[in-house]
Amino acid sequence: MPILSAALSGLLLGASLIIAIGAQNAFILRQGLLRSHVFILCLICAVSDTLLIAAGVAGLGTLVAGSPMLLSVVTLGGALFLGAYSLLAFRRAFHPHGMEAVKPERMTLKAAVATCLAFTFLNPHVYLDMVVLIGSLSATHHGIARVAYSAGASLASFIWFFGLGYGARLLEPVFAKPAAWRALDGIIGVVMGLLALSLVLRFFVGA
Repeated sequence: MPILSAALSGLLLGASLIIAIGAQNAFILRQGLLRSHVFILCLICAVSDTLLIAAGVAGLGTLVAGSPMLLSVVTLGGALFLGAYSLLAFRRAFHPHGMEAVKPERMTLKAAVATCLAFTFLNPHVYLDMVVLIGSLSATHHGIARVAYSAGASLASFIWFFGLGYGARLLEPVFAKPAAWRALDGIIGVVMGLLALSLVLRFFVGA
């Protein structure tokens, strides 16, 4: 069936773009391990992807792809944010009081939501993947099949983020020791730093 095929195509493409080591996934993993604001953060990530996918399928992908200035602004903004978060992660990892508690201090809901939104919308890759790529490939489908394709890609986001957020607690025994949290923050710091560096390099190479 064309509709089922289109939905499956969107689901597989969406999953392949989302399932990767990145800033947003690292943040959701950490919050999931803390069991802190998991539902609302996973919902924000999934709904944000859905809105971006809908915008891309509606034609915004072509507009963004043709605006180098917009992509440059988002790239630099994302690099600055990721760099700052990388430093914070390293600070948590090497903080002298890091071994005094079993779990790190949790963010307030307001801070967690703001951070989640920043990871989502200050990442230029989300526009290239969700808006431009998925939006462009949706042109291969027509009518209701195009809607099914968009729905399939959006479903991939819901499955992944809620699976990651709530599945993280399966790793809780590993993170019963403070040293494990320090190691995780160290890894997150490295990932964020590398992502920030890659955005800076992309900006200057593309300039």
